[in-house]
Amino acid sequence: MTYLSKNELKQLSDRPNLIVPKESVFELPEKVLQFGTGVLLRGLPDYLIDKANRQGIFNGRIVVVKSTDGGDASAFDEQNSLYTLCVRGVELGQNVAENIVCSAISRVLSAKSQWQSILDCAKNPELQIIISNTTEVGIQLTQDDISATPPASFPGKLLAFLYARFQAFGGSKASGLVIIPTELITDNGTKLESIVVELAHRNGLESSFLDWLESANHFCNSLVDRIVPGKPDADTYQGLTQELGYEDKLLTMSEVFRLWAIEGNEHVKQILSFHKADDGVFVEPDINLFRELKLRLLNGTHTLSSGLAYLAGFDNVIGAMQNETMSAYISNLMLSELGLAIPYPMDEKSPQRFGMQVLDRFRNPHLNHQWLSITLNYTSKMKLRNVPTLLRYYDIFNCVPEYFSLGFAAYLCFMKSVAKERFVYFGERNGQLYPIQDEKAEYFYQQWQKNTPAQLVESVLQNKTLWDTDLTLLPGFAQSVIENVENMLENGVKTTLEAFFYKNTTPFIEINATL
Repeated sequence: MTYLSKNELKQLSDRPNLIVPKESVFELPEKVLQFGTGVLLRGLPDYLIDKANRQGIFNGRIVVVKSTDGGDASAFDEQNSLYTLCVRGVELGQNVAENIVCSAISRVLSAKSQWQSILDCAKNPELQIIISNTTEVGIQLTQDDISATPPASFPGKLLAFLYARFQAFGGSKASGLVIIPTELITDNGTKLESIVVELAHRNGLESSFLDWLESANHFCNSLVDRIVPGKPDADTYQGLTQELGYEDKLLTMSEVFRLWAIEGNEHVKQILSFHKADDGVFVEPDINLFRELKLRLLNGTHTLSSGLAYLAGFDNVIGAMQNETMSAYISNLMLSELGLAIPYPMDEKSPQRFGMQVLDRFRNPHLNHQWLSITLNYTSKMKLRNVPTLLRYYDIFNCVPEYFSLGFAAYLCFMKSVAKERFVYFGERNGQLYPIQDEKAEYFYQQWQKNTPAQLVESVLQNKTLWDTDLTLLPGFAQSVIENVENMLENGVKTTLEAFFYKNTTPFIEINATL
């Protein structure tokens, strides 16, 4: 069987289950410099640029910089930087399976051995955009010499490249670039810009460059969201290879959902013309809306459902979504409570639309989210993701959010330790121990040891160190949580969930029908 390469594309063009690029794509100019070779970049930004090229919109390719010594980039050379993206999942309730040969990457250069070639890209007048994903650790200020070959840090490399750009075009304002970090930290563009500016000062660069750096370039905050597991397991890979008819060392799996929100003005939007090719790309003056939707609906629902689902006997998200009662709980929690109280101004339809997409993601049979993994740092997640929504719910409705209360009660039951081994506390589910991976595990151990369930609930909810507020002041909330905890301890979590659901019939189906 052959490997994927440019020479094989003609033989693949008639495959009904495969999207193959036209030969003309290889003539497109290099418009993007990308720091990072990881699967998230290949599965989201590179995929979106490839999609735009196929539609004749962006018409540009990507030079990729391999910044670290780890890993092997030889597969990119062997396959002419082509790779297959296999998209699997659920969208609008329908199963999706797409295979796409992505051709957005033109070449991959090593920062260690080809630094001068990378700097030469700064002379390219067609270049418009820099993208990065160097992990969260990459965006940090360290002492760095930009004359090194190469500089040690990602910000140092970026500064050296921008300085070469400044020199190549004599400080022309038109030569400035749009710079989009995709690292998963808040205000990533703002932070990267401040580090680059500080490094420029430390390296003694001239004031005219500093002016150009800050006035001609656009550092954009961005938010990316797509699950890209990367290369599948051996059996899945073998099956895909048989389906496709070729081997691909870079074959990458991805879910259907995609979101790339980029903070920028009209000039930035014009440069990032690829946004027109996919409704998952947003270029807006403020992207906090997207951050809040993700935090409150996806992350918040995960957090409030995790202990409940796990203690009810479900190991992973797809298993829970295949159960009628648990699936109904998750849907009602998200759409009928959390979606109605997001602490950020937005139109009422946005949470419903986003929530339906999240539910599709939860139903994806190709993803294996373990509930136990989601409970990592449970308490801090509950505080960050859910307490502001709870407070907002009371501001609006001044009554108990029943699904929230049940999820919170399950969180307290999940944090009930029955054993300790060295520094790890363990809870119990059906006679089996599970680790409580939370920095507050000892606190909860002490609370459960010395209090009745009702006393524990009161004590925990009053703890301003945990929540920055006294949650017992919310009318009826403490009593509701107490009743749920007592029911779980007496009757079991699964029985409590089933009884609760049939008692509380918030009509989430009616909500969906209005979209």
